[in-house]
Amino acid sequence: MIGPNGRPCPEWFAKPQLGIFIHWGMFTIPAWAPRGRAIHELHGDDYYMSAVMTPYSEWYDNAVRVEGSETRKRHLELYGDKPYQDFFPEFDALSQKFDANEWADFFVECGATHCVFVTKHHDGLCLWPTEVENPHRPGWHTERDFVGELADAVRARSLRFGLYYSGGLDWTFRDTPIANLGDMFAAVPTEQDYRDYALAQAKELIDRYKPSIFWNDICWPNGEDVPVLLDYYYKAVPDGVTNDRWLGAHDFFNSLRNDEVRKGFNDMMKERSAGGSQEETPAPYADYRCVEFGLGVVPKEHKWEACRGLGLGFGYNSAEIPEDYMTSDEVIALYKDVTSKRGNLLINIGPLADGTIPDLQKTPLRALGQYLKG
Repeated sequence: MIGPNGRPCPEWFAKPQLGIFIHWGMFTIPAWAPRGRAIHELHGDDYYMSAVMTPYSEWYDNAVRVEGSETRKRHLELYGDKPYQDFFPEFDALSQKFDANEWADFFVECGATHCVFVTKHHDGLCLWPTEVENPHRPGWHTERDFVGELADAVRARSLRFGLYYSGGLDWTFRDTPIANLGDMFAAVPTEQDYRDYALAQAKELIDRYKPSIFWNDICWPNGEDVPVLLDYYYKAVPDGVTNDRWLGAHDFFNSLRNDEVRKGFNDMMKERSAGGSQEETPAPYADYRCVEFGLGVVPKEHKWEACRGLGLGFGYNSAEIPEDYMTSDEVIALYKDVTSKRGNLLINIGPLADGTIPDLQKTPLRALGQYLKG
């Protein structure tokens, strides 16, 4: 099978299979987002405020900065004017209970062949002791190497280890509030300091952990750096794969900082979303395409994956109720549907701050594991 970039998809990844996505970080302390509607529904119904209303608790640091948002109202009631970064000491303390072996054993029980671990989300906190210092928030990383511990644990069980890195957004570099897609692309830090920072961290992650999957999110701050980085990656991990989120159109990102240009872009995207159409954009650097919660087109020829949470988001959201979660039968049906179309299912877990995986997430994945064992 050939990837969208024309590179043969490595045999280990080409076969339909199950992967486990893990969103875990300091957003598990407030652990809240509005519940009710999935992101693909919001894009069609409430496009202009979709990034604020999304049930993604890992976007808490953004939503809390948007005047009038439900997240901001709740934050003021519970925490007053406490800044988001002040949640770090509590996460740092609770996260010491993390047990990589317990997670890895559970992944085996689920029937997974690989996992993808969030190493840095949009809040910029690094879950490994990076030596690349954040110029805007020194020490914005954990002392404990959660990335390395999990990599060792899953590989000891013959699973592949992949990592997620938020290359396109880092709110410690640019924290303009994001309400929609236009705002999001305008918030990409295209300045040289972030460009240097992201490239150095990506290379550090590759050198230290040799990930079988490099899962970049949103985009990349500068297009010139993408082929350089991916060449570096493939030389370090010849059978590695990467996803399709490498748009590096820095001139486009910068243009959207103009209010009129951004409004024009948003009006266009709103019209497309309302029509239900999903164009398959070119992906010259991708080994496979990604479809998130129904956002995106299932490719007819190329390798692809479906990624989603068991609920309506990724990070743990205390506002979700049992009815928001997929049942065992629904997870099994989703796996069968995705893999019948040559896809991989990357299903997400959102552990609590202390590393505990909630039973509402464990139960359907254990059922899927039993199904896969026959």
